[in-house]
Amino acid sequence: MERTYRVVISCPDQVGIVSSVSGFIAGQGGWITEAHQFADAERQQFFMRYEILASSLPYDLEGFKHEFTPIAERFGMHWYVTDSAVPKKVVLMASKQAHCLSDILYRWRSGDLAFDIPCVISNHDDLRSYVEWHGIPYLHLPVDPNNKEPHFQAVREQIAAVDADLVVLARYMQILPPQLCEDYPGRIINIHHSFLPSFVGARPYHQAAERGVKLIGATCHYVTSELDAGPIIEQDVARVNHHNSTADMVRIGKDVEKSVLARGLRYHLEDRVLVYGNKTVVFA
Repeated sequence: MERTYRVVISCPDQVGIVSSVSGFIAGQGGWITEAHQFADAERQQFFMRYEILASSLPYDLEGFKHEFTPIAERFGMHWYVTDSAVPKKVVLMASKQAHCLSDILYRWRSGDLAFDIPCVISNHDDLRSYVEWHGIPYLHLPVDPNNKEPHFQAVREQIAAVDADLVVLARYMQILPPQLCEDYPGRIINIHHSFLPSFVGARPYHQAAERGVKLIGATCHYVTSELDAGPIIEQDVARVNHHNSTADMVRIGKDVEKSVLARGLRYHLEDRVLVYGNKTVVFA
């Protein structure tokens, strides 16, 4: 793929945003390879994502930021620009279940998802051999149920040490403390094994079986201090019926979890997710 710059913008909706941004890019000889925009009429908020062929511009990323800043200030934009050639550093966290982690590692190893993995962190040692087979450092940080703070302090230190851009909870079965969530807003994503907001918390498949639902699902969302209530990135469902046991639901649900987490991770890596309030705009 050719190198692009991704410009992501949100601002109060008003006349002239599209023409100003597009005109600026065209005036620099820039070639727009992908364009998305959305106006929320209820909140009077505007969202935009452009990809620009890097080689078509007369300057580098820092030059683009400098030249674009006056337009951003004029419209009161919250904005950033990234370079598609610079992979994000993603720390993966898991417990004992391997299905989501192994799916991500397969996609990473095959080149289907482009990012760097500084390490995998787990509160169990079960997945060490599988992760190290990929040549990735594996950090086993045990959790004392009576005092979890040392574990989370070690997690916090490791994330900071590798300067992670993103943390992915790939069925990491611990609830992050509020301060850790607040330290990384919009930079921790989780896969929850239900179609939120239904069946939050533990054992959602058991809750679903007891309720007799006909659809089960999975939700990829950003982590906040409120359990399973952060902005939703991606969701999907699978149909079940009265013949399906709880074990059947777990088996069926695992396939949904993997695909939903992979899509949510891709959208974040490609700067396609814009968060506002407790909602997201996803330019998929």
